[in-house]
Amino acid sequence: MKKISMASLGCSKNQIDSEQMLSILEEAGYEICENEEDANIIIVNTCTFIEDAQRESIDCILELSQYKNSGNAELLIVTGCLAQRYKEQILSEIPEVDAVIGTNEYDRIAEVIESCLNEDDKPVKCSEKPLLCEHERVRTTPGYTAFLKIAEGCDNRCTYCVIPSIRGNYRSRKVEDILDEAHKMAKDGVKEIIVIAQDTTRYGIDIYDEYALPKLLRELCRIDGIEWVRIHYCYPELVTDELIDVIAEENKICNYLDIPIQHINDKILKRMGRRTDKEQIVTLLSKLRRRIPDIVIRTSLIVGFPGESESDFLELNEFVEKAEFDRLGVFTYSREEDTPAYNLPDQVDEEEKVRRQEMIMFTQAEIDDMKNQNKIGSIVKVLVEGRDEIIKSYYGRTYADSMEIDGKVFFKSGRKLNEGDFVDVKVEQAMDMDLFGSEV
Repeated sequence: MKKISMASLGCSKNQIDSEQMLSILEEAGYEICENEEDANIIIVNTCTFIEDAQRESIDCILELSQYKNSGNAELLIVTGCLAQRYKEQILSEIPEVDAVIGTNEYDRIAEVIESCLNEDDKPVKCSEKPLLCEHERVRTTPGYTAFLKIAEGCDNRCTYCVIPSIRGNYRSRKVEDILDEAHKMAKDGVKEIIVIAQDTTRYGIDIYDEYALPKLLRELCRIDGIEWVRIHYCYPELVTDELIDVIAEENKICNYLDIPIQHINDKILKRMGRRTDKEQIVTLLSKLRRRIPDIVIRTSLIVGFPGESESDFLELNEFVEKAEFDRLGVFTYSREEDTPAYNLPDQVDEEEKVRRQEMIMFTQAEIDDMKNQNKIGSIVKVLVEGRDEIIKSYYGRTYADSMEIDGKVFFKSGRKLNEGDFVDVKVEQAMDMDLFGSEV
């Protein structure tokens, strides 16, 4: 039996693709292993969203290619977004790669591997026809948490983004398929579902002629065993009153929204191809905090976009000071080929981009510290994730912290706890993005 190891890079949506490929390969009779040294076949599922992600993907391919000489590896397969975008370059410039499979062909992973093992010509499977795979998954997240992808592709066409050209147009999954998967997760012990898509707020418009995320969320909340439903990637123009009402009314939905706004200056937003302006964003934030007082808002920003002047940047920094986001990621603009922004005039110097990024992160750091200090003395509900034996503390997350991207709560307990338990913790100390306390 051939052993397969997979390195999955990039976003959570890519991780689901990896999990589906692993399930397909298990059904085909392959054994999944974690150690690349033991694997006969190594797969790298790549990302190409920005330059740093491309570099990480290429470095990973080159690193793992060494196991074809020093390990048991017979095949090295490259899949995912980088493969879809640069298929010919990968095969010509990295001879150790035996095949590339794009984002629209990964359901044929077993077929491609079989072809390679039979020493056929290097197969290149990068169809332009969009794929919406409904295959089972070998989940790689902790047993109590799972991502639930509700759609594939994107229709937003932001001028800096390559995703639509790689992943295709927006394609919603059927409600019944999503709910069937969620029910199976609950039976397997999953307690937290993280709803994801390139744009979750657009869900349903292509197949139901309406924005159906609010209805889907209500159905997910009816599933026994699921205790937290968390929503990521909500585009601000489609955070409707109906969606806000559902979040406010359903106890299982975490009062946590990931809303990528990217900028606040109207000129830059227009050049980015965004569908909101400053007034709409400010109004939305005010409405969310009025309707849901304990709402946690995460956002992402891009600095150094072509044409961003110093005054445009200072407007953004001032907005960050006033908005007091709970979670914030800041990226320097990455000039990507085959995007409209690539050829825009007034490109910003790389050092200047980094200066602006650091300035906003400094602004946000003071906000983070203030918000965390205000939590001292409060009691928070924590999803237990494990135990740190070095500091003799359990750790976990609150509703305000999503998996892998936000902070943690470290706490003492006088009893034995298991991963996936929920406990109440009194916060006694705050440091950086993490909280420290004791179970009550």
